[in-house]
Amino acid sequence: MVPPDLAVVGTDGGRLQIFDRCPAAAAAEPAAAAPAAAAPAEPALEDENPQRRGRHWREDKVGLLMAMKSQVAAVDPCPVIPEGFLDPTRMGKLVRELRKGVPLAEEPAQPAADPDADREPLQPPGQGWEPPAVTHKRLVASRRSWEQFGPLVAAAAWAMGLFAAPRRAFVGDGAENNWTLWKERFASFVPILDFIHALSYVYAAAHAGRSRAAGWVCYARWIRWVWGGQVAEVLRELQGRQAELGQPTEQDKETSPRGVVGKALTYLRNNAGRMKYDAYRQQGLPITSSYVESAVKQFNLRVKGTEKFWSEAGAEALLQLRADHLSDDRPLEAFWERRQARQTGQRPYRRVA
Repeated sequence: MVPPDLAVVGTDGGRLQIFDRCPAAAAAEPAAAAPAAAAPAEPALEDENPQRRGRHWREDKVGLLMAMKSQVAAVDPCPVIPEGFLDPTRMGKLVRELRKGVPLAEEPAQPAADPDADREPLQPPGQGWEPPAVTHKRLVASRRSWEQFGPLVAAAAWAMGLFAAPRRAFVGDGAENNWTLWKERFASFVPILDFIHALSYVYAAAHAGRSRAAGWVCYARWIRWVWGGQVAEVLRELQGRQAELGQPTEQDKETSPRGVVGKALTYLRNNAGRMKYDAYRQQGLPITSSYVESAVKQFNLRVKGTEKFWSEAGAEALLQLRADHLSDDRPLEAFWERRQARQTGQRPYRRVA
């Protein structure tokens, strides 16, 4: 197989409901990986305790492998942040959807007039900059643990020839499981933190303990720095803001200003090495994980619902079938074609024992 010009891999977790009536099946349920001690502020999805009554929601894992094409530039092709990220109403709505602990009093009260405002941008457009285009994609999904899921994604990437691509990137949000998988299976890929998740933490910290107007001025300054890859400048001001407010305590509410600033400071500090967005754009790499998040939504359309319950075996089978159906190479159709070609027209009989 000819390797693509650009290989991109992303992983994320979704949700579905498991209800196994067989106690043995419930006992054999795959366990979620324990997060590392120095995990980023955004936790990985974990399975609920199956022994707790009424708790049926579990995590499924989705991996998206893409062959892409893009242009490498001599300098950053989009040094100025797009205006959409400086729209107060649009950004307030986006951050509320991501639930990053911004006090409601500090958010724009009116919904965006733009009918597309609730759509997370696949890639923010910029003058003279064409984001990477997908030429071929393959999906992998499973209910297995992250330790077992990693080899499945890596095997699919090897089969697509992604490891031989001259440019390789791994994109994800701040969940520790994503970056553990990257470190163990895709360490030769450039790690990229999703820009939208970084924006949500910056927005929350900028507005924490400030009026709406003052918070917006601070956010606009910080997000321009993040867009330009100057995360160190944001960290410097965040450290000063944390000193002004004091360190968070156990008694603080989730939306307390010093708690919100502390979470943002930890998140950005842990992911600073994955936020060189100016260099990524110059290399023609994607800067958002919306590709894989969109894929998770496509799985959710089939398996997620308040009245949809699956057994472990049924969920695993359906996730794999859904992944095959959504993949460009249509492995399910190829399977039936191979099966049909092997048919002889004769029915085998077995002797009854």
